Amino acid sequence: MSRLKGTFQELFRYPSAVIGMLIILGLIFIAIYAVIRIPYHEAIRLWRGGEGVWDEYPRLSPPAWYNWFSRRKAPETIVLKSARGDGEKVVEELSEISKAITITFTFEYRYDEFPSELVVFFKPTYPPVESPRQSFVSLTWITPDGREIPLNKFNLRPREVYHLSQDNALIRKLVKYVPEGVTLHEQELIPEKVLFLAPQKETPTPLKGEYTLVIRGTTFEAAADIDATFVSYGKLYGWAGTDHYRRDLMVALLWGAPVALAFGLLAALGTTITTMVIAAIGTWFGGAVDGVIQRITEVNMVLPLLPILIMVGTLYQRSIWVMLGLVILLSIFGSGIKTYRAVFLQIKESSYIEAARAYGASNWRIIFVYMVPRIIPMLIPQMVVLIPSYVFLEASLAYLGLGDPTLPTWGKIINDANVGGALNNRQYYWVLEPAILLMITGLGFTMVGYALDRIFNPRLREM
Repeated sequence: MSRLKGTFQELFRYPSAVIGMLIILGLIFIAIYAVIRIPYHEAIRLWRGGEGVWDEYPRLSPPAWYNWFSRRKAPETIVLKSARGDGEKVVEELSEISKAITITFTFEYRYDEFPSELVVFFKPTYPPVESPRQSFVSLTWITPDGREIPLNKFNLRPREVYHLSQDNALIRKLVKYVPEGVTLHEQELIPEKVLFLAPQKETPTPLKGEYTLVIRGTTFEAAADIDATFVSYGKLYGWAGTDHYRRDLMVALLWGAPVALAFGLLAALGTTITTMVIAAIGTWFGGAVDGVIQRITEVNMVLPLLPILIMVGTLYQRSIWVMLGLVILLSIFGSGIKTYRAVFLQIKESSYIEAARAYGASNWRIIFVYMVPRIIPMLIPQMVVLIPSYVFLEASLAYLGLGDPTLPTWGKIINDANVGGALNNRQYYWVLEPAILLMITGLGFTMVGYALDRIFNPRLREM
């Protein structure tokens, strides 16, 4: 315990080690937060999608903090749901079987640009009969200056989605609702622009203020009901933005931390400890045992790790646990065995080893009690420095399309960004966010690893 306390005191003498430990603690905090805040099954559901999972997210939107660095405020996504109490819902009984339902959504629009899309998701409820009579709805848009614009009328199917920009009849009708003093080209006659236009502006500009969407519905079944969700898709979203599937990148950025740390730590721990033990066994027993270990090591050292992993991922399975096991297996008999063997050869000739043999210590006791503990100070820094190399390996496999398809990881984000042409379309956030996290992870562990190397290696400490 006193030795461990002394090691930490030594670490705090190095500013780089302090920074590295803060980075590692931050990554651990993110990993714990991700696992608690977004459980595994929920993370998979949010990342792989399904019915309605990504409906409320804009497509290819940079993070919302972009507005901090811009004079023109780009719109953020506005989501209003009657089912959770947003807006006002009034139900009026018309007869024993019919009802008039009015849903009023009111929201403030304070942005300098137009939204990217306007969509209304309807969720009608019908009684469990074979052919229920469909409900009927009409939509009206009210601008801050009091203009009322009728949008559309239609019957509600069990799952109805009304995309305003895809309603050709509405687009043709909007010509007469363009405010006075504003000139729009034909290609600019789209609902998400006309409905927000400010009057008397030479350049099309959004009118800031309070907007209202009124949904009037009529049901023709006693047990029928209507709920609606209005989404004004912005051009920015959340802390991390979204990708081409409308997925929130924050899910993968958060969950990338526990995946990266678990893969890197398990691979580094399993590789270094196993390699050290095998080297100690070969050195102590010598002869045929040492010869076999050295020949296996020499053969394994010429085998390319990444192509083998690519082959297994392509022909067999892409599970992260299969890849982790294969990485450990192929890294056990690496160059580390020869490094540890050179150290163990010196330890083997030490006087305290001779003393242990003299009082009758068994071979395994000498290996695990007298030899292995002597090399642990050299093992710890190397293991810490190895962790980011395995983190980068997992990210490289995911970037090549060979990562676990079920897991949201940093490498998977970069792979999707590459496939989606993020750099060509100037969607730099999509690539830079996971890349920066990978670099920070490598920097943190490397700083701590080199500081530990100085602490445990007296010759380096004197320099």
